[in-house]
Amino acid sequence: MLDPNVNRLEKARFFTAADAKTDTLIYPLPETWWSRPYEYEWCRSLAAPGDIALDAACGISHPLKFYLGGLCKETHACDFDPRIVSWEAIKQEIIQDVGQEALSSIIAHQGYSNVRYAQASITDLPYENGQFDIVFCISVLEHLRHVDQDLSLKEFARVVKRGGRVALTFDYPTVDLQQLYRAVESAGLTFANDFEWTPPPDAVHSDLWGRLYCFRALLKKP
Repeated sequence: MLDPNVNRLEKARFFTAADAKTDTLIYPLPETWWSRPYEYEWCRSLAAPGDIALDAACGISHPLKFYLGGLCKETHACDFDPRIVSWEAIKQEIIQDVGQEALSSIIAHQGYSNVRYAQASITDLPYENGQFDIVFCISVLEHLRHVDQDLSLKEFARVVKRGGRVALTFDYPTVDLQQLYRAVESAGLTFANDFEWTPPPDAVHSDLWGRLYCFRALLKKP
């Protein structure tokens, strides 16, 4: 019988109000980051100290890369924004976006200094084939055209090891689930567990920019 805890982590589904969440990842998360408490807690449950990890399209001030830098054996982070390769630029964005106290917390955590930063598009990653145990791509796909979603998934499949994992979260219905399902299969990846197509009544959502839900999917490379 499948371990229910594994099923809970691996099923491709919408986040629900009953899911575990964290309001602090190194620093307190802004209230407008409505889905991040759930996304980051899920990511924390997937990351392990022995991992070589990539935070793909990591953002400048977002804390997941810093958290992974303090946990994983090796952490890489890339973003299309050229500021990602300047620690001084990163610090300024953190102060502007989430405040001086957040920056102080990041520096005290020290994980930031272990991260290997790169400026890159996730449609053309500067990494070797099979380099990573796990790739995180958090709340990014909704910002891409379908063709770039497809290219990104193929790049994730290329840089993750056989048996490795790709952790995705994204806004729905901005991302079309049927199109995503086909793109995952075309990239040579598989879904780790069952796939949920419809938001349940207690699905986490936001009405800030129209009704949005947050979906998560754990992929594996056979």
